[in-house]
Amino acid sequence: MTTYLDHAATSPVRPEVAEVYAAELTRLGNPSSLHTAGRDARRRLEEAREQLAAAVGAEPAEVLFTSGGTEADNLAVKGAYWARHGTDPALSAVAVSAVEHHAVLEAAEWLGEHEGAAVRLLRVTGDGRLDLNHLDETLARGDVAVVSVMWANNETGALQPIHDVVTRADAAGVPVHTDAVQAVGKVPVHFARSGVGALTLTGHKLGAPVGTGALVARRDYPLAAVEHGGRQERGVRSGTLNLAGARALALAVELAVAEQEAEAVRLAQLRDRLLAGVTAAVPDARVTGPAGAHRLPGLAHVTVAEADADALLLGLDMAGIAASSGSACQAGVQQPSHVLLAMGYDEESARSALRFSLGRTTTAADVDALVAALPAVVDGARKAYATHRPRTTEGVA
Repeated sequence: MTTYLDHAATSPVRPEVAEVYAAELTRLGNPSSLHTAGRDARRRLEEAREQLAAAVGAEPAEVLFTSGGTEADNLAVKGAYWARHGTDPALSAVAVSAVEHHAVLEAAEWLGEHEGAAVRLLRVTGDGRLDLNHLDETLARGDVAVVSVMWANNETGALQPIHDVVTRADAAGVPVHTDAVQAVGKVPVHFARSGVGALTLTGHKLGAPVGTGALVARRDYPLAAVEHGGRQERGVRSGTLNLAGARALALAVELAVAEQEAEAVRLAQLRDRLLAGVTAAVPDARVTGPAGAHRLPGLAHVTVAEADADALLLGLDMAGIAASSGSACQAGVQQPSHVLLAMGYDEESARSALRFSLGRTTTAADVDALVAALPAVVDGARKAYATHRPRTTEGVA
């Protein structure tokens, strides 16, 4: 039986959510149709919109259903850039933190490559939190169309100072988007109180099916359509709406938010138990990210010197433990974590990260199983590393 410690990648669908999803799949009606079945489908869709909005402190009209976090991030970043740059060509830059998820980073890079936008990567400090002084310097240029800073980092769990970001951006007249995929249901998230213009969330981190998500956007957040077609969702997200997914997403978010406070306490205790056990079992393991209140309660991230992340993950998998790393594999060449590099880690350390993310089904027994298995896994990975040290990425096309 697998010990699952990869909830930040995806979480199991909650039984009550699966029940609602399955029931909706057997019902008829396109929410855009005018006949009785269509009107009934529209009613159920709008009820889901209201349910989701209430859970995250938004107005129903601010909820735009999407296929997940990636689509929502692309809509928020590209859509805002096109809308603002189209009315004022001097607004020719996008500012995103250097530790963003690739859905935001690559959306910004695409704008740079295809639209000529200046991509301003906002620096972070050694614990992975935004360097606000650099944000001030960037905004002072006067050419930023949109700022995107994630609420919580998906690798280290670092919580970003969103209130400070909004205060500074508002003073400069720049809209703010935040990718809150890892934050909703894990820490308190209230859209209206946060002051952000747009917020991304997704269902499969919260117990809803993959392929469900939303962009919560204020009516005055500038948005141009990324896709074109039927002009659903305020005319900026075309496509027949996934009613089953919307209902599943709304219920999953509602349940996660309702349980958030108590679950955060439980997960923080398990996380601390995990980190204490890991650092005792592997004394030179280095904990990354900020401490205390500035990190997600259920996420632990460490680097293991002289060990390759792939070997560590394979060893853990053979021991029946599912975890993740801080690095990505692209075209068969292992890449160091861009998050750790932005935090000042060298490439070798940035290839040796392990991420353990806890969720609703995680128990103390899961944590203890990891701690018991880890020393042998690390020993095996280090022997393999000593035999075949990884190449650097320098000179790799």
